[in-house]
Amino acid sequence: MRQILVTSALPYANGPIHLGHMVEHIQTDIWVRAMKAQGHQVTYVCADDAHGTSIMLKAHENGISPEDHIAAVRDSHETDFAKFLIHYDNYYTTHSDENREFSELIYRRLSSAGHISTRDVEQLFDPEKQLFLADRFVKGECPKCAAENQYGDNCEVCGTTYNATELKNPYSTLSGAEPVLKTSKHYFFDLPEFSEFLQQWTRDEGRLQPSIANKLQEWFDAGLASWDISRDAPYFGFKIPDTPADEPDKYFYVWLDAPVGYMASFKNLCEQRRGSTDPAKPELNFDDYWLAENQHKTEVYHFIGKDIVYFHALFWPAMLSGSEFRTPTSVFAHGFLMVNGDKMSKSRGTFIKAKTFTEHLQPEYLRYYFASKLSDKVEDFNLDFDDFIQKVNSDLVGKVVNIASRSAGFINKKFDGVLSSNNAEPELLADITRTGDEIAAAYENREFSKAMRLIMQCADKANEYIDAKKPWSMAKVEGSEQDVQDVCTVAINIFRQLMVYLAPVLPELTDNAKAFLNIDDLSFASRHQLLLGHQINKFKPLMQRVEQSQIDAIIEASKESLESTEQPSPTSEQAAQAASSPSSSALLPSDSDSSDIDSVDYISIEDFAKVEMTVAKVMECNHIEGADKLLQFTLDVGEDKPRNVFSGIRKFYEPKDLQGKKVICITNLAPRKMKFGVSEGMILSSGDPKTGLTVITLPEACQVGDKLG
Repeated sequence: MRQILVTSALPYANGPIHLGHMVEHIQTDIWVRAMKAQGHQVTYVCADDAHGTSIMLKAHENGISPEDHIAAVRDSHETDFAKFLIHYDNYYTTHSDENREFSELIYRRLSSAGHISTRDVEQLFDPEKQLFLADRFVKGECPKCAAENQYGDNCEVCGTTYNATELKNPYSTLSGAEPVLKTSKHYFFDLPEFSEFLQQWTRDEGRLQPSIANKLQEWFDAGLASWDISRDAPYFGFKIPDTPADEPDKYFYVWLDAPVGYMASFKNLCEQRRGSTDPAKPELNFDDYWLAENQHKTEVYHFIGKDIVYFHALFWPAMLSGSEFRTPTSVFAHGFLMVNGDKMSKSRGTFIKAKTFTEHLQPEYLRYYFASKLSDKVEDFNLDFDDFIQKVNSDLVGKVVNIASRSAGFINKKFDGVLSSNNAEPELLADITRTGDEIAAAYENREFSKAMRLIMQCADKANEYIDAKKPWSMAKVEGSEQDVQDVCTVAINIFRQLMVYLAPVLPELTDNAKAFLNIDDLSFASRHQLLLGHQINKFKPLMQRVEQSQIDAIIEASKESLESTEQPSPTSEQAAQAASSPSSSALLPSDSDSSDIDSVDYISIEDFAKVEMTVAKVMECNHIEGADKLLQFTLDVGEDKPRNVFSGIRKFYEPKDLQGKKVICITNLAPRKMKFGVSEGMILSSGDPKTGLTVITLPEACQVGDKLG
C-alpha cells in the first residue's frame, strides 16, 4: 500500500470560488478518490492563501479586521467546495500557528546556510496610504509610447515591459496620489545558488510534465534571479524573524508562506489524528512525509495551474532542499478553462461562480464533463455548453443510468427484486472486468478523458446487449421468464461495474446506486464480484436530463452587474502580486496570462464599428435606494420614449451635477436586467473606477438623437 499526500493550489482568500478553480480541485479530488479506491492510503489537504496587501486593503474597505475577512471567505470557500463533493482530509488556512512556525524554520535554516541576503530596493511609495506600491497599484504613461493609464509593469498598448519607476506621471490607484521614490532594505533568497540542483530536479523522470520542464529551461538559459521574499509594513502576514531591532518590521512575501501552507495543513491534520484507531482516518506522522531522508518512503503530489509553475517547480523545491526537507514527488500542472470558446467573461455571463452553478445544476454534471476533457497534458480546455448538455444527457442519462432503468423494472416486478443465480454472459462480463485495469491506469496517469471513453465503451456494450436481447419482447413470450431474469441480471451487473469505474467522478450517484443495488462496496477490487441471486431494491431515478433553460439561467445570473463586488480570481491575484516583486519583472511563464479569468474582451475593429453612440439629454438623474454605486438616468435619445439607464458613477457625482446635461449614450446595447430594473444603454465616461470617473458631456449645440463616430 502506497502512502500518498496530495494537495491542490491554495485559493486566495479574497474572492469567491469560480469554475476556473473547480478545474483543479475536481481534477485532484477525482485522482485522490481513484487512488483510494485502488487500495492506497491517500491524504488530501488544502488551505486558503490568506496573506497579502490585497486582503489587508479589502478588509479595511469593509471595515473589518483581516482575520475576520479571511474567516468569512474561508467559510464560503469550504461551502462551495463541499457542494462540488470535493473531499479534503483537511482544509486549513495559511494564517495559522503551524504555518508561522514552518515559515520561520525554513527561513532560519536558509539564512544559516547562507542562502539569504539583503540589499536596498528603490520603490514607489503612496504618501497618503503610507505604503509601498506593488506594480498593479501604480498607473501612469508608458515610457515608450506615452499611452495613458498603463500599469506599472507593462504597456497594454505597445507591449513594452518596464519598471514602475519608469512610468511618466505615475499615480497610485489606491488614492490617486503621486507616488514618491523611497528606499527600503529587502531580503532575498539566493535562487541562483540552486540552479544546478533545479536543472537536475526538473528533469528527473516523472517530476514534471515534459512541456513544463522544457518551459523552465528558458529560465535556466536566461539565468535565475534572486527572489525578493520580503515586504514592508503595513502588510498582512508573518513578520520575518531575527531582523535588527532598529529596522522597521519586515514581512514574508505571501508566496513564501503560501506553499508552506501545504506542510502546515498536513501538520494540523497529524495533530487531529494523533492516537486515532479509526481505519478510515489513520494516524499520520509528519516526518514520514516531509523529512528529506523519507523521500522514497512516501509520495507527495501537487496539482496546480500552469500560471504558478515557476513558484512550485523552482522556488518551492529550492526552499525545501535548502532547509533539509523533502521535495515533491511530482508537480502536475493543468491549463486554463475557457467557456464557450473564450476566456471567462463577466460581460458574457461566462465568469461563473461555483455557487451560481450549484443553484441551477447538479455539481456532478460538471465533474463528469471536466473528467471527459482532462488529460495529463498542460492544455487549456473548453466548457462548451452545447457539448456539455449533449454529453451529460447522452453519456450519463442515456447510456449509464438507462442500463439500470431498462432492467430493474423487470427484476422488481417479475422476480421480487432478486437477480438470477446464473451468469448468462461470462465473456461479456469478464471483458468489462478486464477493462477495469486499463481504466485504473488511466486514472492514475491523470488521463481522465481516456478513462471516460473506456467507461462509455463498456456502457455501449451493455446497451447493445440489451437491445439485441430485447427483454421487453421476451417478457411477452410464455416460458421465457428465466431468460428475462438472466438478461436483466447481466445488465445490472454491468451497471454495477460502471459504478465502480465512475465512483471517483460521481460519488453522489455512486452512493445512490449502492442503495439501489443493496451493496456497500464499490472499490476497484469489487468489480470482480458478481451479483448473482442477489436482492436489489426498487429503482428510483438517479439522474435528470440537463435542460437548455438551466444553462440560460446560469449565464443570466452570471452576467456582470454594475453592482457586482466580485474580486479578481485568486490565481490572477497571486500572479499579479508575484509580478510586482522588485527583484524581477518577469516571474510568470512567458506564455501565461496572469489575468486569464477577469481579462479584457478584445474585439475587432469591425465589431467596434457596430457601436452606436447617440447624443442624449439627461431628463432626470436620481439616487437609487439600496444602491451604493449606481445613479438612475432618464435619457432623451431622440426616440418616441425616453430610456432608463443605470450608471456606476454615484461615488463621483450628485444627480444635480448632471441634470439637463447632454451626454453620450450607447444605444444599441441589448437591455440588461439588473437588480433595480432594466438598463437600456450605457453612458460614456472616462477614467479609473477606483480613483475617478468623468462623464463625457457635450456642448448645448449638439442635437439630441444625433449619431457620433
